[in-house]
Amino acid sequence: MKLRILYSFNKTGFEAEYWTREIAGASDEDVEFVPFNHDPYLSPRRYLRAQQLDNLYFDKDPGLTRMYADLEARLRETGARALLVDTCPPYHPDYLRKLDVFKALRIADGPLTAYDRDFAYVHAYDQILYHSPAHSRDLDLAEKLRYVGAKRADFWSHCAFDAMRDPSKTEADILAHERDIEIIFVGGLLLNKMPMLAKVKKAFGRKFVLRGACTWKRNLYWNYRYYRPSWVTPIGFEEYRPLYQRTKIGINVHNRGDYTVGGYRMFDLPANGVMQICDGGRFLGSYFEVGKEVVGYSDADDLIDKVRYYLAHDAEREAIALAGFRRVQRDYLAKDVLRRGGRLIAEAMGAGAVGAGRTAAGVA
Repeated sequence: MKLRILYSFNKTGFEAEYWTREIAGASDEDVEFVPFNHDPYLSPRRYLRAQQLDNLYFDKDPGLTRMYADLEARLRETGARALLVDTCPPYHPDYLRKLDVFKALRIADGPLTAYDRDFAYVHAYDQILYHSPAHSRDLDLAEKLRYVGAKRADFWSHCAFDAMRDPSKTEADILAHERDIEIIFVGGLLLNKMPMLAKVKKAFGRKFVLRGACTWKRNLYWNYRYYRPSWVTPIGFEEYRPLYQRTKIGINVHNRGDYTVGGYRMFDLPANGVMQICDGGRFLGSYFEVGKEVVGYSDADDLIDKVRYYLAHDAEREAIALAGFRRVQRDYLAKDVLRRGGRLIAEAMGAGAVGAGRTAAGVA
């Protein structure tokens, strides 16, 4: 009997379109994914913290009430036996207790939000799927999830969506065209990342392209605090792929360094033939072979030295870029990773979600 999983997520615009399309498209003979975008009902900013969600639930917020009613209708219509909730959960634990389905929570925002929402909801789910083994200097995430009482925990990595790469590209032609951008970082200009990005920008000047989510206020602070390194141009998700296709080296800077490694950028870069230099420390090898498919760094000076080296050694840079591309093709395409998640849920349902803290490899 085919397992139907209702996949609940919050996305808008271009991102919502490809998430909906590619989640549904990952269905196969064993698992059917039913996308459910809960974003339109109320802004996620209103439930970023568990206490905010509790307040909305207590007040019977109309948007939340409509969301819950529509969720139940979709569960009935589709016959879904499992609910998968991604990243920023809008479902109050007391509400989930009433739903007679298997419940899985995907946590993917790392330790900066773990105490705001992730750990507060662990008890309400039969399975926790986590995107990174990293958590803190004291515990990895599997250990922490056992500590806070997870019934079952499985490592399920992020992936490269087709919309964020060119699916027609192969090993033979991914590096064939001109790449006129030397170094790039595309992402949020967050406070924790600014010191590292400012040092790289000052070292490479116009060779280093910075793009991503950034308001004019954040730009003013960035330029005042770090002595006018650059003005960061905001771009939409649909503009990422064309930039990556032009780039030689992509640097990856996570919000808490090694302890928040594993975001989507880690897969988007090699999926587009970009050589990646990434933080992550001992956790980096959970995703790619370090030194062959990705290069790690320890601090800003190390990062700058490695960027300089690989800009001067094209053959080595291209070999790493191509090896990273191959690894994404083999293990991290969205369809394959989503199906792997479906198998993890099916396995947990078959086991009755027993065995607290069980950890499965993110790659088959």
